[in-house]
Order: sequence, then C-alpha cells, then structure tokens
Amino acid sequence: MAEGHAGGQQAAADRRTKQNPLFAVPIIPVVLFIVAPCALFLFTSDLATLPRIRIEYAASRNDAAPAAPTPPPAAPVAAPAVVISRIEEKPREEGQEQRLPPLRQLTDRPYSLGPSVPGYDARRAEWLAAHPGFPASVAQGRPRVLVVTGSAPRACKDPTGDHLLLRAFKNKVDYCRVHGFDVFYSNAVLDGEMSGFWTKLPLLRSLMVAHPETELLWWVDSDVIFTDMLFEPPWEKYAGHNLVLHGWDEAVYGFKDWLGVNAGSFVIRNCQWSLDLLDAWARMGPRGPVRDKYGKIFGDALSNRGAYEADDQSAIVYLLVTERAKWGDKVFLESSYLLHGFWVSIVDKYEEMRSKGRPGLGDERWPLVTHFVGCKPCSGEGATYEAARCRRGMERALNFADDQILKLYGFQHESLNTTAVRRVRNEAGRPLDADDEEIGRLLHPPFRAAKHL
Repeated sequence: MAEGHAGGQQAAADRRTKQNPLFAVPIIPVVLFIVAPCALFLFTSDLATLPRIRIEYAASRNDAAPAAPTPPPAAPVAAPAVVISRIEEKPREEGQEQRLPPLRQLTDRPYSLGPSVPGYDARRAEWLAAHPGFPASVAQGRPRVLVVTGSAPRACKDPTGDHLLLRAFKNKVDYCRVHGFDVFYSNAVLDGEMSGFWTKLPLLRSLMVAHPETELLWWVDSDVIFTDMLFEPPWEKYAGHNLVLHGWDEAVYGFKDWLGVNAGSFVIRNCQWSLDLLDAWARMGPRGPVRDKYGKIFGDALSNRGAYEADDQSAIVYLLVTERAKWGDKVFLESSYLLHGFWVSIVDKYEEMRSKGRPGLGDERWPLVTHFVGCKPCSGEGATYEAARCRRGMERALNFADDQILKLYGFQHESLNTTAVRRVRNEAGRPLDADDEEIGRLLHPPFRAAKHL
C-alpha cells in the first residue's frame, strides 16, 4: 500500500511538472518583443541612409590575359591595393539650378547662337509656299506677329513680385487677344552663357527658325506693360526694315549715346538679315571675360556709359555706330509713338490722360507702352528705384490698361490705386450692335484681324 501511495505521488509530481514548465513565459513572443524594436530602429534611423561602400581589389595576375611568362617576384607580393569609392551620391535637390558652363575666354572661338542657316530666306519662302495654311500675313498689309516675353526660372523672393509678373503677363495676353497676335512666354535660360539681359537673343533665334510662318517677332521685357490696348504699330511703315527700335537717329549716330535706343521693346523680322544680326549681337554677350572686355569697349566708345559689363542695349548701339553701313539701312528708329515709355514720367498722369485723351494714340497722350526700367519687381537686386514706388506705379499702369478691357463688359476699377471694380454700365446685351468704334475694335478681334483699321 505504501508503494501505491508513492506511485501516486510520483504521477502527481509528473503532472505538475508538465503543467508548470521551467519557463513560465513563452520564449518566441519574448524574443519578438525584444528584436522587433531593434530592427525598426535600424531601418528607420540615419544609419540606414549611410552611403554604401564598395571595396574593389586590384586584379590579380591570374585575371589578366597571359601575354608572356614572367619570372616570379624576388620579394613577397605586397597586399592587394584597396579602392574605396562611393557608389551613391545625394540626388540633386528639386529646384536646384543647372550647372553653368565654363566661362568663355578671350582666346576661345567667338560665341555663336547656333549653326549657320545658309539660304534661309529662300528656304523659308519654299516652306511658306508648301504650307498655304500658315501664311506669313493674316490680311493685306498685316503681318503675322509673335509677341515674345519671359521671366527668370526662379520664383521671386517676394510673392508680390510673382503676382506683378502674373498680372503683367495677363496684360500682354489681353493685348495679343485683342489684336490677334500669337504670344510666347519663356521662363527658361536656353544658354547658360547668355544670362541676364542677353537671354532674349537665343530665344528669338530659336523661335525664328521654329516658326517660319511668323513674319515679325515683338520682344517685350517682363516689366513692360501695354497701356494703350487699342493702338497697333503701323506695320506698313516698316516694310523696308528688319528691326524697329524706340530711339532717335541723332542720339545714336550723332552723340553715340547708349540710351539712344531702348532694347526692352523692339520688333525684328524673321529673315536671314536678322539671324546674322543676332549672331553679331550675341558675340559680345557671353558672361565672364568676353562681357567684361566689351563693357570696357562700350565705356570708351559710347557716351553716358561707364566701363561696367556689357549689356544688350549698349551692344546694339555699338553695332549701329561702328557698322552703320552694314546694318543701319534696315534699322528703323521709331519716336512717333511710345514703343518704350519711361514709367516715371507717365504713371501719375493717367487720370489726366483719361480726361483729355483717348486710347488709340500710342504717344505721350496715351502711351502704347509703360516700361518700368530700373524697378526689378522680382529680385529687387540692382534696382534703381524703391520697391514701394515701383509696385505702386505698376499697379496703376495695370489697372489703367485693365480698365480698357473691363469697359467692354461694363466694369471699371474704383480707382487706379485699387483692384476693386464697380459696374459703370447696365448692359442689356447687344454686343454685335455696338456703335462705339473703340468697343467694336476691341471686342471683336476677328474683325480687327481681317481689317486693319
């Protein structure tokens, strides 16, 4: 009986052993609990982003193709060389500027906008004949015009600058829509050598050869505002000329004044002569030693100018002065209307213009263009005038121009100093019966394009 009791105790002990194992807590969950945070840390911490390293050993003699038997080395072979190199680089950050090309030296070949296009006029005429659906003239005596403008690829430092550039572009679009012109806006630098003022030249050259249907290209700076929405340049006046600049013969050829023209608003014909002129013009513009050299030349050759780096306006005056026989006959210096109007003498006279003048004149009585030279509304760098004064002037010019468009729909700004508008006419809705010649010409661009009034 004692043996039976002992056997029962042994069996109970065995059952308790099975019910209470040595490790009361399960092993696998504990291990996961400890290891998982460590793995998460390794994959999410900076350690995971360390550059990978590749170790390359110099090729042994056995890897090379056997050329000729060589005697064994007299001394023990040194340890193989080790090359450690990074195989991953930090990617270029979004918005990072493209690396500029090396500076062109004075001993380098002269700069060129691109390969020469021999026989361009004949080839363009052949293309136009083969594509009658894209005529270079949209009506009798009325050429196809492409208005070209642009701004820097970077955002402005001040959001107000971006807003002003947007409104200035909207102004150009309005003018082009009214007159049936095409418009091209660029915010790309096509050639790193031609920075700053010079950016327009590669762009114009590219557009010429890409758009043979365009007869005239009209460059306008980003700070140019059209303030006579009705006036259109007298194209027939320039039939024998390939470049139209705002300027004066006496100032250019007499005084050799670099301010004798303005290069912020000009018209250039799509032809071989213009391609040749753009190339001659651009040779003085590459940034660096070339631009510095010509800046000194301009300082000596032109009046009212220092020896600072070359700009495009001084360069075209220099070409006209020194090579007048080659270029002068095809250049028209226009002063009968304001292809360029200096803003300082204009922006405070808009109310007076309204009371005494009318749109369609284009001259000092109602300027075609108000140009904010010296303002730099985007960057502010190198500005001649205070930002607040420039901003106020630009807003007045934009509102003055916009009122000429809003008037078609019965609205007007409350004043030129605010963007708020008010209704000035209770339209019944008879646009096709408009008796006002001004409204008729502005409201119906197809009629305007078909008949040059």
